[in-house]
Parts: sequence; structure tokens; C-alpha cells
Amino acid sequence: MTLKFTLHKKDGKARLGTIQTAHGDIQTPVFMPVGTVATVKAMKPEAVRDLGSDIILGNTYHLYLRSGHKLIEKMGGLHKFMNWPHPILTDSGGYQVFSLSHRRKMNEEGVTFRSHIDGSKHLLTPELSTEIQHSLDANITMAFDECTPYPATEQVARKSMELSMRWAKRSRDAFIKREGYGQFGIMQGSMYPHLRQESINKLVEIGFEGYAIGGVAVGEPSDELHEITNICVDMLPENKPRYLMGVGYPSDLIKAVCNGIDMFDCVLPTRNARKGYAFTSEGVIKIKNLKHAESDLSLDENCECYTCKNYTRSYLRHLLKSDEILLSILMTEHNLFFYQNLMKTLRTAINEGDLQQTAKKLLGSVR
Repeated sequence: MTLKFTLHKKDGKARLGTIQTAHGDIQTPVFMPVGTVATVKAMKPEAVRDLGSDIILGNTYHLYLRSGHKLIEKMGGLHKFMNWPHPILTDSGGYQVFSLSHRRKMNEEGVTFRSHIDGSKHLLTPELSTEIQHSLDANITMAFDECTPYPATEQVARKSMELSMRWAKRSRDAFIKREGYGQFGIMQGSMYPHLRQESINKLVEIGFEGYAIGGVAVGEPSDELHEITNICVDMLPENKPRYLMGVGYPSDLIKAVCNGIDMFDCVLPTRNARKGYAFTSEGVIKIKNLKHAESDLSLDENCECYTCKNYTRSYLRHLLKSDEILLSILMTEHNLFFYQNLMKTLRTAINEGDLQQTAKKLLGSVR
């Protein structure tokens, strides 16, 4: 048996479920902190777990370039290498090579690109992407795809989607089935519903353990993001996990959960923390603002995280102005606690049949 997904309860379109993996269970809806290069920046793995994280995300492209998937495999795989014995999802590298448009050339075989580290030349194919993810020992691997840019004409979107579907088949053919491991296919098609439908039809025909909505959070307005997400959700199989890739503002998570999404990842809580941005029950706080210089308040009076229990806004602003590493640690811990607490609140609301009221209340306060 590969991954097993159990749907426990629904509240409207929202779903409460469990994904069983070889390294533990994942309670959904779930937010996955991003550990790009085998670390969630500024956090010890134990601390990430203590905040309520069931699963983290690693980055195929970056770990391939440094320190290399074969070295990590030799060291016992990503779980042992980074001391995270819990579930791991790795992306395919498709988004990273998409973002390096000035450094890459693409054809049917794959993507040839220049390393952003040393300029060395590499060819990333669906087969190599899958091999890298196996070497990393990821519980959930992603099929290799092309991330369609926004905006895109229908012709461009179709060509991109069809290439991604051919690569999805090659990724699946290269996937080694093991108990407690699985592979997700990625739906493409830009903002064109009929292309999205063609894409998911092909992915279901190939057969994956889960399905992701790709090609979003690439510059489209928020209303278009939610419109195409809602359309796509209704196309996805009921009995498989649904993953919305790269979407991460709290308000986006709430809306997407209400519409049936199970999994999320985003760098926002960690990247913004290092810049002094805190997500709170009263919206985003920019700790650099002068008004916080003499404030003895915590970041969020409604928060029970370590940072809010022990430090004032005044001190956090001091750390930011002093360019101290401790600021990244404390702010990241707060933001990840906020995100995991948000997901826990949503799961509880689904279980109690009170999601709509809870979501309305949450959306009145968060960004």
C-alpha cells in the first residue's frame, strides 16, 4: 500500500482527514512549513514539531545542487540528515526552474539550466526529478511539471499543460511504489477551466496518490486565484488529498479550506518573520514601525506562543534595528505557531460543524 487518505468528516465542501505515511500521520487540512535546503530557517526541527507541524516541505532543485541527493541518501535520507523523523514532501523542482527563466532552456526531454550557485550546466528531467526525490526519501514526491506563467494565452497555456501531462506520465513511470510513500500529480491549465479539466482527466488516468493545483500564486489577482481554485476543486477526486501549491496568506488558507483544499505550503510565515512582519489575530504587525519602539505589549495578546509570552514589541523592534539573529528566531516561532494554530482551529470547526461561523470570524481579523 502506498499513501492512505481517510476522509473523516465534511462541513460543506471543507474536509477533515488523515494521510497515513511511513513516517507518521498528517492531519488535514494541513499547513506545511517550507524547509528549502533541509532546514526551516531560524528553527530547530524539534521546535517546528512542537509548534504542531506534522509535515515539512523540502526543495528538490536546491538539495540537488547542494549538497546533492546522493550525499543525502548516503547520510540516511532527508529524515535522518536533518533530524526530522516525520513526514516530508518534496517539490519537483519545476517551479524553481520556472523562476530561472533567464538561466534555462526547455524542450521535450526536460529543462537545461545554469546553477545559480556556480553557473554549472544541468539537465533536469522527469526521471531525474523523481530519482532525486527518492534519494531524499520524501514520503510525498511531486511529478515534474512546467509552471505556466501568468498571464498566458490559451495557446501558451495548452502547450504548457500538455507538456506537463507528458512529463507527469514519465514521472509516474519512474516512481517506485513503497508502503507509506506516494506521488502527487500537478494540475495545470492556467485560468482556463476546460484546460484544467483536460489536465485532471489525464492525471487521474495515469493514477496518483494525490493531486495538486499548480500554476497559481504566480502573480494573478486574489479574486482570480480563488475563482480558479474553486473551479478546480470540483474536478478533483473525492478520495485523494488535494494540495494548493504555494498559497499562504491566512485569509487565502481559510477560504481554500472552506472550498475543500487539504494541503498548503508557503514561505510567507518564515520569510516575512525575518523581515519583522508578524501575522496576528488583529492582522499583520510591522515591528519596524516607530509606534512599537516603547510598546510593552506582546505581538498578539491572544497568542500563547513562546515569543508572545516572553517578549515585548519594543524588544523585538530593538532586535530588528540591531540586526540580531534572535529576531528571526522569535518572529519565525510566532508566525509558525500562528499558522499551525489557525489550521488547528479550522480542523476543530470542521469536526464540530461550525466552519462557516468560524471562518467568518477569522476573516474579520486576519489578512
